[in-house]
Amino acid sequence: MNSATQNLTLEGEVGVIEALLDVPAGLQARGTAVIAHPHPLFGGTMHNKVVQTLARAFVQCGWQAVRFNFRGVGASAGQYDEGRGEALDMVRVIAQTAASGPLALAGFSFGAFVTSHVVNMLGTERAPEKLVLVGTAASRFDVAPVPQELHARTLVLHGEQDDTVSLQSVMDWARPQSLPITVIPGVSHFFHGQLPLLKTLVVGHVQA
Repeated sequence: MNSATQNLTLEGEVGVIEALLDVPAGLQARGTAVIAHPHPLFGGTMHNKVVQTLARAFVQCGWQAVRFNFRGVGASAGQYDEGRGEALDMVRVIAQTAASGPLALAGFSFGAFVTSHVVNMLGTERAPEKLVLVGTAASRFDVAPVPQELHARTLVLHGEQDDTVSLQSVMDWARPQSLPITVIPGVSHFFHGQLPLLKTLVVGHVQA
């Protein structure tokens, strides 16, 4: 992504996890953001444009950003596990790259579904300071509710014209929680042509 991007080889539940670390140039990182990518069986990787945009937003705000490939993607060992093994691997990534200090979590589509469960697996002892869920795959997966105490730290973004995950499904997930959603008019699932706006919204949330 830039000259400050580093390749990482981490250990997951079933072997190697391929990852990238983006660091803010010339700054001591304020914390670590771990970012999860879209569905592995439909071309999702840590190089996805939305995932890269999330990483850039956190780096701009002075955080280091960790992107990683779920099991079975790229050089990561293992095979697709419907989110269960992927959540375990994300917890392992957090343990190896963000064992201490401020933590932020973000996910796009399938990655948002996995991230929701990781938040609940980590519990209050390692709760993220910032949580960003984009295009949350509520129509296809059982997305975990966001703990009430994290609502003020959470940004849920969804495109009005998302043809992969319906806005209605995300509203149905958020409504029982009274969890606010930021809806972006005219935007599709992959934020085509609107990645700068996505970055601006995430930067505003992280800096708030």
